[in-house]
Amino acid sequence: MKKTGIVLMVIIMFVSLIPLSSAKGKAEIYEAENGLLQGVDEASTVTGYSGDGYVTGFDEEGDALTITVDPAKEGLYQINIRYNAPNGPKQANLFVNDISVGTVDFTPTHGFTEMAATKAILKKGANTIRIDKGWGYYDIDYFSIQKVTKEPVHSISKTLVNPKASPAAKSLMSYLVDNYGHKILSGQQDYSNIDWLQTHLGKKPAVVGFDLMDYSPSRVEYGATTTETEKAIDWDQQGGIVAFVWHWNAPKDLINQPGKEWWRGFYTDSTTFDLQYALSHPDSEEYRLLLRDIDVIATQLKKLQDANIPVLFRPLHEAEGEWFWWGAKGATPCKELYRLLYDRLTNEHQLNNLIWVWNSVSPEWYPGDDVVDIVSYDSYPSGGDYNVQVGKYDQLLSLVKDRKLIAMTENGAIPDPDLLPIYHADWSWFSTWSAHDEKTNSLDHLKKVYNHDYVVTLDELPNIKTYPIENNEIPSAPTGLHAESGNRKATISWNPVNNANRYTLLRADTQEGSYKQVASNLKATHYTNKGLINGKTYYYKVKAVNKSGSSTSSSPIHVTVQAKNK
Repeated sequence: MKKTGIVLMVIIMFVSLIPLSSAKGKAEIYEAENGLLQGVDEASTVTGYSGDGYVTGFDEEGDALTITVDPAKEGLYQINIRYNAPNGPKQANLFVNDISVGTVDFTPTHGFTEMAATKAILKKGANTIRIDKGWGYYDIDYFSIQKVTKEPVHSISKTLVNPKASPAAKSLMSYLVDNYGHKILSGQQDYSNIDWLQTHLGKKPAVVGFDLMDYSPSRVEYGATTTETEKAIDWDQQGGIVAFVWHWNAPKDLINQPGKEWWRGFYTDSTTFDLQYALSHPDSEEYRLLLRDIDVIATQLKKLQDANIPVLFRPLHEAEGEWFWWGAKGATPCKELYRLLYDRLTNEHQLNNLIWVWNSVSPEWYPGDDVVDIVSYDSYPSGGDYNVQVGKYDQLLSLVKDRKLIAMTENGAIPDPDLLPIYHADWSWFSTWSAHDEKTNSLDHLKKVYNHDYVVTLDELPNIKTYPIENNEIPSAPTGLHAESGNRKATISWNPVNNANRYTLLRADTQEGSYKQVASNLKATHYTNKGLINGKTYYYKVKAVNKSGSSTSSSPIHVTVQAKNK
């Protein structure tokens, strides 16, 4: 019988305030069965749980589990979930203090296992964590929280998987690596949206996504035409970064009936093309047509190479969702197709301008470090949900052991740039699918994003084809220092230094006095120094740092600390 008694729920909710462990530096565990149960049950059938049981019965809309956690300090916390998913891959919706923090993916298990779910800012005292049904049919044993005390320090190689990569591709990769963790590049899918952005925001994105879809032979047979290659060349001439996806219409066997028309031929439900059969029968027509389609696409990519255009190339996207035919037969044939595609384009067609982007999160689907330069995720939360998807970012971080760049290659709502550095969600770029859907991204939000210090737009890009592949120069001193005072605090900001990885802030009591370090390893170009004395004047300098060393100090700036008038 499902538990819905209000009194019992309230009692359980207060019980859940007591953590299993609260030792400093260790995770605090909160048992699921002590939470607020809505339409779900406590159970003990599956062995291996902790505490008195686990929560199950996530099978109807509205089913949810809420626990209350009680950290001793405000801050950024890692949230883990111990779960069991014996019925295949599952997904649930996660909320912290009733605000969406994205979805959590449960990989199949044969017993309880713990996974990193997301990070969240928790206040001191009571905070709620709620998991809603989502796909349902999983078990929850407990939640744990642990304060995040270290910032990630990425060590990403600039070496591309193709040893013959073109100088332009190497330069673009070098820029992306140097920028990674310091700013996010703005991006937009579909070239037709760029004029709208320029008109309404006065800015253009750094990255534009194009599609090879209508070059697919099975679409051309029905009269499809496109000029995506020419548009990409035009965008490159403006100094922008070119990205390509391929909605690959199945080579044959299109159903072409109402609701499953030929132009939907990249969807699993609109074709009977059997990838597994094609790959296991290299003498078959199906296999020959796979090669034909790849060769047709190679012709277009060759035009870009001839124009010296590096391409962020993302084939077989969203494979693990299985809604596209290249994922319909599971991970093994999809990975085999990806490797076939890589080999034919790289070795047969000598395409050296491609930076290879993989687009699934699950380890089971990952084709391998030797054929992937960048990993990515496509983010489509509810309209107006600007959370930074740090849970998905961290999954990818774990997948590649922080050895490769991570990008948000498609998105609906754009992550809030104020939160990206706070959560250490260091997406390399985003690429919005629709430019002007007010429900997804309000105009005010778009203006905030495109004018944000953390976001790179077209006008801020260097020449990506001549960007130094290795930059061994010590950075120059920061400029443009600005100070704002507040009650017992001062906020110092400065202009970014192009080849800097980190910043160090120093403070003195007089301009010529002894400057001592206030903060180091700063990724952001601002810092709030707290605990100061109102009425006192402080002097600040900033140094820029990279792997080659530290710059000289900036010119000093001073600020007299005082509370603002109300």
